Amino acid sequence: MSAEPIATFESSLDEIDVDLVRTTADRFESALAPLLDAPAVGAPLPFENVSLPDAVETDPTVAELEAAATGVTAAGYGIADYGSVVIQGGADGEEPVSLYADEHVAVIAASDVLPDMDATFDRLAEDIRGGTGQAIVATGPSATADMGALVKGAHGPIDVTVVLLEDA
Repeated sequence: MSAEPIATFESSLDEIDVDLVRTTADRFESALAPLLDAPAVGAPLPFENVSLPDAVETDPTVAELEAAATGVTAAGYGIADYGSVVIQGGADGEEPVSLYADEHVAVIAASDVLPDMDATFDRLAEDIRGGTGQAIVATGPSATADMGALVKGAHGPIDVTVVLLEDA
């Protein structure tokens, strides 16, 4: 993977007030620990040699999901130009973990950062043909200014952090 999409992704995240934490699989748990406010919920991560600590509930009840301060999900891919992450919906409906908690931690492999929307639409088309037809494209913290001043967390997380798993 070229360094250019990663540099663009990092710059775009900075513009939308999203923190980026770079780590490797062997340092993942120590990088994640300071980002977790209890109670934390998460969806199992699809990355080799990477898993969520026991403090993160991966099979939450509705009450645990509603009470969660932090939600941790995998991002199927990122969109460098916008600092967006694509949270893919699965058969178990994991994607709400990214929406309910005040803090969303999205974990993404560096190799899954796409340069732009053209590449993203190509990847979305592949996913749909492959049976993964649900996805949330999230760009920064939830916010609205519909009724006047900007309000964060109106319909989703107030804070977002992206954890970038550096490729070995």
